[in-house]
Amino acid sequence: MTTPWGEPALARFPEDPRDRLRAWDASDEYLLRHLADRQVPLSGTVVAVGDRWGALVTALAAYRPTQITDSWLGQEATRANLARNGVEPGTVRLLTTQDAPPGRIDVLLVRVPKSLALLEDQLLRLAPAVHEGTVVVGTGMVKEIHTSTLGLFERILGPTRTSLAERKARLILCAPDPALRRPANPWPYRYTLPDGIGPVSGRTVVNHAGVFCADRLDIGTRFFLGHLPAPGGGRVVDLGCGNGVVGTATALADPRAEVLFVDESFQAVASAEATYRENDVPGHAEFRVGDGLTGVPDGSVDLVLNNPPFHSHQATTDATARRMFAGARRTLRPGGELWVIGNRHLGYHVTLRRLFGNSEVVASDPKFVVLRAVRR
Repeated sequence: MTTPWGEPALARFPEDPRDRLRAWDASDEYLLRHLADRQVPLSGTVVAVGDRWGALVTALAAYRPTQITDSWLGQEATRANLARNGVEPGTVRLLTTQDAPPGRIDVLLVRVPKSLALLEDQLLRLAPAVHEGTVVVGTGMVKEIHTSTLGLFERILGPTRTSLAERKARLILCAPDPALRRPANPWPYRYTLPDGIGPVSGRTVVNHAGVFCADRLDIGTRFFLGHLPAPGGGRVVDLGCGNGVVGTATALADPRAEVLFVDESFQAVASAEATYRENDVPGHAEFRVGDGLTGVPDGSVDLVLNNPPFHSHQATTDATARRMFAGARRTLRPGGELWVIGNRHLGYHVTLRRLFGNSEVVASDPKFVVLRAVRR
């Protein structure tokens, strides 16, 4: 990536030589050029929110910035990219969206997230640290910035305008108004599940901002809940757990089950734990933020339940699903099972047959399919 501060070498995480997706885009470069062209003072507290793979804080490492991210993979990519470019550990402060933000912010850089809810939550959490002299610059590709995006900056921080587009990227320029009366933060959001979906019928879901389908049960999960395997105790993983509804349903159906909730989103794992605690679920559960089943011992799991994502920010990819399936095969004991819900057109049965040597359709409708693969 070419920047006014040099050309840092950057990669996504985990690194895959077959992956042609870059660890930065034109919006990262546009923001950095803007800081240099306008000679924005960077001697104060610089905070980069949503810096996807560490491109911004790696370029600005000399100014000891703070990064705030919801992505465990993004945070690990940042660590690797900082090391790759010779930045000493501790130079850049790495925080998650669940951590307390800095008490004062002099330069706030916002990489616009896909989730408007996550942007709202983060701006409301950061607003008390923003003062009249804070330089606030958002960035994103043109297709990521909407009237609603600008409205959030305007409503939470102050008067907002946009730049001209360059290479399909745009900047958001905001002048903070400390006298602005901000709305209360509505996150996390709670709602009651409908009837007819098994053990979690009528139960409460807790969703932190940015978690998929934050205000209702999505149709794919609803279909999955109607076709979960019969309780059998043992070690169960809710892989890519989101708000934890599937793992919570399993624990309610069988208190003997030990359920591990795993997701790469800090917001998701916080939601899963809050949902589990809210419903006084019996039995034992563990909550882990990480890259799928990395760190889970081989042959230690009886059942993996998985609704894999097929987007990485704006890019459509099956790379995450393939890593999840491979991790499931490694960690399942012989005879252990992986159950997957996915859109029919994604063709997960092909990948499962290649990895497991088998794949069975448990249930399907015009949109979704539930597949079962057994570790031989």
